[in-house]
Amino acid sequence: MTLRRIYEIIPGFLVWLTLILCVVFSFVRPLWMIYFIILFDLYWLLRILYFLPFLLISWVRYRQALRRNWQQEAERLPGYDKIYHLVFLPFSKEDIGVVRETLEKLSRTTLPASRMIVVVGGEGRFPEHAERVISAIQSEFSQTFKALFFTVHPPNLSGEIIGKGSNLAWMARETVPKVLEMGFEPEQIIVSSLDIDTMVHPQYLSCLTCYYLTVSEPTKSSYQPVVLYNNNLWESPAMVRVAMFGTSFWLMTELARPEGMMTFSSHSMSLRMLMDVDYWQKDIVSEDSRIFLQGLVHYHGDYRVTAIPLPVSMDTVMTGRYWSALPALYKQLRRWAWGVENFPYMAEAFSRDRLMPWRMKVGWLFKQLEGMYTWATAPLLIFILGYLPFLVAPESFRSFTIFQNTPFTLQWLMRLAMIGLFVSAGLSLTLLPPRPTSLSRPYAYAIILLQWLLLPITFVLFGAIPAIDAQTRLMIGKPLGFHVSPKRKVSG
Repeated sequence: MTLRRIYEIIPGFLVWLTLILCVVFSFVRPLWMIYFIILFDLYWLLRILYFLPFLLISWVRYRQALRRNWQQEAERLPGYDKIYHLVFLPFSKEDIGVVRETLEKLSRTTLPASRMIVVVGGEGRFPEHAERVISAIQSEFSQTFKALFFTVHPPNLSGEIIGKGSNLAWMARETVPKVLEMGFEPEQIIVSSLDIDTMVHPQYLSCLTCYYLTVSEPTKSSYQPVVLYNNNLWESPAMVRVAMFGTSFWLMTELARPEGMMTFSSHSMSLRMLMDVDYWQKDIVSEDSRIFLQGLVHYHGDYRVTAIPLPVSMDTVMTGRYWSALPALYKQLRRWAWGVENFPYMAEAFSRDRLMPWRMKVGWLFKQLEGMYTWATAPLLIFILGYLPFLVAPESFRSFTIFQNTPFTLQWLMRLAMIGLFVSAGLSLTLLPPRPTSLSRPYAYAIILLQWLLLPITFVLFGAIPAIDAQTRLMIGKPLGFHVSPKRKVSG
């Protein structure tokens, strides 16, 4: 067995070892299990109380950023006239209306469209659709931006898997030489990798320009905006909304402590870094976080994420029917959980790197492993397995004081942990898009609040289970392919 396989087995092995031991000890050592559950629930409470201030800090920064004139500030900075933006928009089977709306939003930002080079990349697996979209977009937007390029990613190339990463790699190799022929230096180009349904905030690119021109060593940083899944939030099922809000809040928490975060979904970086790491890897699913790790490894740890306090908005999964959206949500979250594939990559790359500080290596590996482990185990331990010893323990244990008092202790720990739920419910109201005119129900906002009662179910079904699924697949050597989430724009 190779070291690579051992690294792939470790995350799933730890998860299944925990779950199996919890069940076994509930029968044979119920008191041990009770002590463990008390300690775990206490740890989870402390974790919530630790992260809440970071969430609130990010929310305050977000609200303050909305009130600033970022374009005006950018134009005052030295070097502004040399900075241009290269925006990659890969698409697969998305409707042309989705592509058109994304480009329209880009063209109407405060940053002049003349400072943008846009690349629209279709998939050769769907040649007719790609040709139809590209033809329409070319006729509508050919004169809008500094330059507009189109690519079609050939299918079945050697060493590739189907996914966004392989398409991005093709787009970059096809268009970067053309960009350099226009006379630009790689350090002058900020690259944004956007999902095709990404609606950038009107000031996002202006804000990004400000940060790029003011942070130290801007080419050694990726740039992560606030990610909101609210383009069609009002029309989405309640469980989808809770899961997407949870993702947004998790990312906002990370933005207040970016020293340990990776890029996620739509984000930006310098062209210099992309060229240094030879663009995106073509055989992975988690290209958004992997491209950051490629920079971290290439620069021996001298690479970071800079938080951008303005949002980009994307679609939630949407199939048109309530119940069919839930399997689609599960597949989307399982794909995100497949980010566990980064652990063996990090372990291998760090073991070969003699220049990266060992404390940094340990820190990154622990954060990755601990995050994936708690993602898969915490919901089950808190809401299900934590109550198992009280159901199956022998009668002789039921007279013990700790056995009788622990349920009340756990209830109080969970009540205190509800602080996080109340804060999340309150903040969710401030992140809502305008309510569509077609949705005229006066109690719509009350539903948004009451939906948080579904958190325990959502936490288990769309948190722990897809995470266990992904880590088990990695453990047994059954790779997960790239799944394109179905999305549907709903106007109103």
